[in-house]
Amino acid sequence: MKEVINNATESKNKNIGRLLISCVDRPGIVSCVSNFLFEKGANIVTSDQHTTDPQEGQFFMRVVFHLSDLKNNLDNLKQDFLHIARDYDMQFEMYLAEVKKKVAIFVSKEDHCLRELLWQSNTLDMDVKLVISNHNDSKELVESYNIPFYHLPVAKDKKNEIEAKQLEILKENDIDLIILARYMQILTPNFISHHPDRIINIHHSFLPAFIGANPYQSAYERGVKIIGATAHYVTNDLDEGPIIEQDVERVYHSDHAKELKRIGSHIERIVLARAVSWHLDDKILTFNNKTIVFR
Repeated sequence: MKEVINNATESKNKNIGRLLISCVDRPGIVSCVSNFLFEKGANIVTSDQHTTDPQEGQFFMRVVFHLSDLKNNLDNLKQDFLHIARDYDMQFEMYLAEVKKKVAIFVSKEDHCLRELLWQSNTLDMDVKLVISNHNDSKELVESYNIPFYHLPVAKDKKNEIEAKQLEILKENDIDLIILARYMQILTPNFISHHPDRIINIHHSFLPAFIGANPYQSAYERGVKIIGATAHYVTNDLDEGPIIEQDVERVYHSDHAKELKRIGSHIERIVLARAVSWHLDDKILTFNNKTIVFR
């Protein structure tokens, strides 16, 4: 079944490219990009754009296109696109859809998000290269998927040493995306600087009202009526990075703390999987601590 899913995904993405651009808005951008792809023999599959203001706002665009033998022509296509990027002072990325992003998952003791990601590892179109944890609880689960598991306990006096080891492992495996699947450690600015907009975290949406080790108990004591989860990119400002996805569910006075946690865990799994999926499909651009998520 795994091989069938992988083959279907590769076939669907064969010769498909994704172009993401960001620049100051002005007339002619869409036409220029479309004409460029047309002249190269590409067929546009989907095109989405957004502007913060039609008069010199920030313009964002995502184009999915098909071009024969794209794998062998991608580098030349990027090089040829540079003159357009210079003319419009444009930031751009161009990706080959059939190349799966290499992913590392960080986890602590709670494994509900990890289980969801491993279960969806094929449908999410990613290559999970490794799992890193400060606890050994998930070792058996991870290795049952034939994925390397690294147990790296974190002590306050050795945090920099452990992060250096983590960064070394990530570099060795050429990791494109780091997913914090309930990894209960604060990353240092040095670590984050190595992977800007490439670290996704999940947390309960009680923050900052209900912080600490047992937020669901605090929420129960306050009689909350809605609970939820938030997935965001990690920045140096704790839990204040660009938000990718959020969801909520209504709860009732009869739901005790244990039930709130069960509901919250379910939402966390869904929200994190969505955010990861959109990142893997190159649907996200960041600007001023916000995200533009193309659908």
